Amino acid sequence: MTALNYHHLRLFHRIAHEGSLTRAAEALNLSQSALSVQLQKLEQQLGHDLFERRGKKLILTEAGRIALDYADTVFETGNELMKVLQGRPRAAQHVLRVGALTTLSRNFQLEFLRPVLGRPDVELVVRSGTMRELLAQLEMHSLDVVLATTAVRRDAGTDLHSHLIAEQPVSLVGRPGSNPEPLRFPEILRTVPVTLPSLDSEIRVAFDRVLSLAGIHPIIQAEVDDMAMLRLLAREGEGVAVVPPIVVQDELQAGVLVEHCRIPDVTERFYAIVQTRRFPNPILHDLISASVSPPRASAAER
Repeated sequence: MTALNYHHLRLFHRIAHEGSLTRAAEALNLSQSALSVQLQKLEQQLGHDLFERRGKKLILTEAGRIALDYADTVFETGNELMKVLQGRPRAAQHVLRVGALTTLSRNFQLEFLRPVLGRPDVELVVRSGTMRELLAQLEMHSLDVVLATTAVRRDAGTDLHSHLIAEQPVSLVGRPGSNPEPLRFPEILRTVPVTLPSLDSEIRVAFDRVLSLAGIHPIIQAEVDDMAMLRLLAREGEGVAVVPPIVVQDELQAGVLVEHCRIPDVTERFYAIVQTRRFPNPILHDLISASVSPPRASAAER
C-alpha cells in the first residue's frame, strides 16, 4: 500500500476545521483550485470521499469524520513531540460524541457514560439539544449516538436504528411526612396534588391512561418537560411527583424524598439511536452492550 501523503492530510485537516475551501485556501495562501486538486488526490489514495458537497458547504462524510479524528491525533502528537522530555506522552485517544435530549435525566446519562468516564484513551464529547437537532447532527456524522426516551420511526428513507438500553419504573415520590396517611394508588390522587411530566411525554400518556381507567381527575400542581426541574419541584412541593426513581436516586438515598409506590403499567424507556455506518465507533458498541441490563433497584427496595 502506498504511504500516506501527510502533506495532503494536513491540507485536508485545515479544510475540515475551516469548514470551507475558500477560507482554508486563504489561510494556507493557496489557490482554491490547487487546494481542491490536493484534496482529490488524498481522497483517491484513501479510496473514499471525505466531504459531501452541498452547494457551497462542505459536510464531512463518515470516512471524513474518521480521517479528521486521526488527523487531529497525528498533528497533536507532532506538537507533543517537542514536549516529550518534559513529561509522559498522552495515550492515544478515541473520541466518543454523544448527543442527549435537553430534557433527559442527568442521572441516566451518567449511568450510561460511566464505563468510559476516567478512561485515558477516551475523549468524551456530550451535546444537548432537541430531537431534530441531534438527529441532524447524527446524520452529518457529528455525533456517534443520540440518547432519547423515544425511538425513531423506521422506514425506507432512514438508516437510523434505536436500541432499547433501559426501561425504568415510574413512581410517586414526595417529601418525608408530607403525606401522613398511607398512599393507596390511584385513590390518593383524588385529594393529593401531583406534579407531572408534560403532555408530550410518554410517561404522561401512560399515566393519564391509568387514571382515566380509574375514573380519577388529578389535582395538577405543575407540569414540566424537564426532568431536572421535575426533580427540584419534587423536593420542594407538598404533594407527590410522577418520576422515574433514577431521576431522584440521590434524594431517595439521602432521605430527602421517599418513594411512596410504583405506578403499575407505567415505565420510561431509554434508547440509544445510532446510524448504520461502515466504520462504527468501537467504543460505542461496548458502551451500548454494557448498558443493556435490568433497572437498578430504588432505595425503597434495598
